[in-house]
Amino acid sequence: MLGIPLHSFYLIVLVLILLICGSLIRYRLEQSNPEKDYTELRERIQSWWVMVGLLFAALLFSQTLAIVFFGFLSFLALKEFLSIVPTRQTDRRVIFWAYLSIPIQYYWVSIGWYGMFIIFIPVYIFLLLPIRMVLLGETKGFIRSAGILHWATMLTVFAFSHIAYLLVLPVKNEMAGYIGPVLFLLFMTQFNDVCQYIWGKKLGRHRIIPKVSPNKTWEGFLGGVATITLVAAITGPLLTPLLWWQGMLAGMLISVSGFFGDLVISSVKRDLQIKDTGNLIPGHGGILDRMDSLIFTAPLFFHFLYYSHY
Repeated sequence: MLGIPLHSFYLIVLVLILLICGSLIRYRLEQSNPEKDYTELRERIQSWWVMVGLLFAALLFSQTLAIVFFGFLSFLALKEFLSIVPTRQTDRRVIFWAYLSIPIQYYWVSIGWYGMFIIFIPVYIFLLLPIRMVLLGETKGFIRSAGILHWATMLTVFAFSHIAYLLVLPVKNEMAGYIGPVLFLLFMTQFNDVCQYIWGKKLGRHRIIPKVSPNKTWEGFLGGVATITLVAAITGPLLTPLLWWQGMLAGMLISVSGFFGDLVISSVKRDLQIKDTGNLIPGHGGILDRMDSLIFTAPLFFHFLYYSHY
């Protein structure tokens, strides 16, 4: 098993089996219905293969490479966010400092300095950015620009960096290793999206917030929460230090927060009147389209785990 902790190895194999099944189902559909266009489905599955391959390669190669990998994703997400949200011409010199926060934030992660990690962006960067804006001498649009830069940095750098910090927590489940909590968070978050979608398609009748996301229904939401809560109770003790009942709570937390993360990015897109946040990932849209749920689940799950066992 190439030195991969047993329980993490099982989850990796499970994900690969699911991808193989998805590819075979897509191939069968194309053969059975040649008149239909399955281009988007094919692109989605191919993109999942690439994303999963890069993720597993980074996680399994070394802890340092994995931290750099998540830092690079933060860079892409921040770049994408600032490309779709209008900013002032004068803010370009301020944006530089927002980008500079990425390597510094992930450096705190790499050395395990929790105190600086947790306050660097919401205190120091949040104070630095408006100071730099003031020095430019442009007051028109000041409040709006400050809000955009603060929120963009908070979502794409601070929130997302919690995934990387899971990697440096002391290992308390030897069968899962340092990658276990990360695999648990990522798998539960993405599986939650799938479950809520399937339950919504099968049973969805009552919309929750139709103006934001007309496809989100109470049936899909509650079905997803119930499914993830159950699955997390089983997988939590296998991949993390969590007990089964703590796994249930973590699953519920991930499912509910992932739902709202999706809605928040949907609100951003509706406000900007765009379908996707970008076109980086064929069949999926932009990186924010794939990270939307993680932006909320990552910090909340991290602190639930941290204050439960560290």
